[in-house]
Amino acid sequence: MAATTATGDLPRLVLVVGVAGSGKTTVGRLLAGRLGWEYRDADTFHSEAARARMAAGHALTDSDRRPWLAAIGAWMDEAIADGRRAVVTCSALKRAYRDTLLAGRPEVALVYLRGSRELLSARLAGRQGHFFPADLLESQLADLQEPEPDEHPLVAEIDRPPESIVATLLARLPRASPGPTGASWRLVHGAQSAVVVQLGGALSAYAVDGRPLLDGFSPGSAVTGGRGQLLVPWPNRVGDGRYDFGGRSLQLPLTEVEKSTAIHGLLRWTLWEPLARADDAVTLGTTLCPQPGYPFLLDVRVAYRLRPEGLGVAVHTTCTGTEPAPYGVGQHPYLTVGTDLVDSAVLTVPARYVLRTDERGLPTGREPVDGGPYDFRAARPIGDRRLDTAFTGLDRGPDGRAVVRLAHPSGLRGVDLWLGEGTRCVQVYTGDTLAEPERRRRGVAVEPMSCPPDAFRSGTDLVVLEPGETHVLRWGLSPWGYA
Repeated sequence: MAATTATGDLPRLVLVVGVAGSGKTTVGRLLAGRLGWEYRDADTFHSEAARARMAAGHALTDSDRRPWLAAIGAWMDEAIADGRRAVVTCSALKRAYRDTLLAGRPEVALVYLRGSRELLSARLAGRQGHFFPADLLESQLADLQEPEPDEHPLVAEIDRPPESIVATLLARLPRASPGPTGASWRLVHGAQSAVVVQLGGALSAYAVDGRPLLDGFSPGSAVTGGRGQLLVPWPNRVGDGRYDFGGRSLQLPLTEVEKSTAIHGLLRWTLWEPLARADDAVTLGTTLCPQPGYPFLLDVRVAYRLRPEGLGVAVHTTCTGTEPAPYGVGQHPYLTVGTDLVDSAVLTVPARYVLRTDERGLPTGREPVDGGPYDFRAARPIGDRRLDTAFTGLDRGPDGRAVVRLAHPSGLRGVDLWLGEGTRCVQVYTGDTLAEPERRRRGVAVEPMSCPPDAFRSGTDLVVLEPGETHVLRWGLSPWGYA
């Protein structure tokens, strides 16, 4: 029996990529054997027609490869959901192919086998009985886009014996650690996938057919810009962090010091605990204990579930203390439809009013959107507009939902964010003031909220939770045009 290595802290799957002749099959089998894991070769997912095409000396096109990559990704999802560990080999020459296989799958580590043209040619010339002819190597090298640093590849040179390569990989495979966002849970339903992290119960990723619809973050990366975070017990800002409630004057810590505001609640940096788990769903919960500036006791739970129509999110908050508690809630996902910047994306916001704000982002009044720069009731490109704007007076359909739509410029695909029970307004933010410039205007934050900014001071739509009372906020994402 092959020797095995302790695997409890290793990735769930290892994806080994490289051009023909790089030794993917040999290295992959050896690695799987050393780990005691399952092994699958991506060639087994090719259709007979694709095999015949390559055997005849014709390179596959992107459209030829799309169903092949989808089949590999589906198998990977099944393995992850079943708790199986595996090594998978696949050429995955282009960045887009690897993104299809890796996006939303934080359990997968990437290995890239790299070799010179001369060594690859010599190996293929000596290979017998394989459907892939040696003269297609040039087409593979022409397509090859080597993995970039942000893909976190383990790069292994192939000018060594396979046993030596595998020994090096075993020593270098990333070991799991708590990381900056704690544990993570991957949800899968058909072509959809989502990732939820322990830190703040945040939504890290959502994709369809491997195409990201959130400008989110990796579970191994720190959260910036509020991405996917839950905003409890208030969304947006409280001016000066000071408010009056129940005959007391209360002072919250100032978490946006430069504007002298308290921003986005108290639970963003808390590790939430898993309460229920299924392949397509997870529920997390935490307790908000009394503390300076917020001397109230809340039990908070968030449930994420993938359904055929998309992702549904429900936030349940119960006042478990002995006195009423002021309360608001929101969430901070950034939507994307695959454009480099949001300027060309087409936005629809079914709202009749916009809140004017001062230089600190605090509301100073409400005005109709009619015909003005914030009138997105009819779909139109975002253009160069800088949005950090709260919309109210939401127009809802017969189902009680208001729908904010972000569409690709082609009009052929997009994502709807629906606002259901407990939502009273929505903040739209184009990310122009993000601390990390490279993330500015890459996605549009569409934030479902139960109340507008500064509700703790204005009282507008502020919820007062009596002891034992529960508030529910429901929202979700519905992709379209991705079938």
